[in-house]
Amino acid sequence: MDRRTRIHILALSVALAFGATGCNKLAARDKLNKGVQAYKAGNMERAIELFKESKELDPQLLNSRLYLATAYASQYIPGAPSEENTRNGDAAIKEFKEVLEVDANNISAIDGLGSILSNMAGNPFKKELFAESKSYHLKHIELQPNDPDPHYWMGFINWTLVYRSNDEIRSEYNKNARKPIKQDEELPAKVREEFVSKNAALVEEGIKHLNQAVTIKPDYASAFAYLNLLYRQKADLTPSKEEREEFLAKADAYVEQYKVIKQKELERASSGAPAT
Repeated sequence: MDRRTRIHILALSVALAFGATGCNKLAARDKLNKGVQAYKAGNMERAIELFKESKELDPQLLNSRLYLATAYASQYIPGAPSEENTRNGDAAIKEFKEVLEVDANNISAIDGLGSILSNMAGNPFKKELFAESKSYHLKHIELQPNDPDPHYWMGFINWTLVYRSNDEIRSEYNKNARKPIKQDEELPAKVREEFVSKNAALVEEGIKHLNQAVTIKPDYASAFAYLNLLYRQKADLTPSKEEREEFLAKADAYVEQYKVIKQKELERASSGAPAT
């Protein structure tokens, strides 16, 4: 085989390879589009298969990976004990993390991980998953500090952790107490010391982030709801009756702000006005 023939064969091989790659990319986009249609129609099993095929045809098409992860996440039911449910959650985590291996600052994947990890952390309770979830919400804040939602999620997760700790501490005390303490009663001194050591930093961090959420979005009803709940936990941190009453009054004020916002939402909905 002479040199000219070898060059011709090599050029033909390269052209065929590029042609095959181009065809794969087109086929991948077609699978993605069909998967999106199946996803919107609620046919998740079909959508997942199409997104998988699209990913295999073009691993660089990140939308296929994102939709695949989101489809798995949408199949996950918080607290459901089945192996299939756990597999869906684990698969969503795997796919979102693979997106971040290609694009470390992909907000959709960061938010997806923050959400699915939080959902999987609640029942059965897994503190380490809540911690991992928070790391992704903090990453979002680092990239886009003026988005209110990750600040809200930080407050929500911290309240979840603090409330559980408070409940466990009260339950443990009540096992041997002559006079059990109710949920709305202040903690005895020794019990309070334990609660403070475990949770004071979480309470303050959660309040800080929720305040930031409502600063960015003044009508953020859910953020006001969790400010109320965290201030009720803050009331259990202080030995001062005056401070306790002050924190509970602040919690009540946040409840009123929540009610005002929800009432305005109802009025807008009934009038047909667009949501703000």
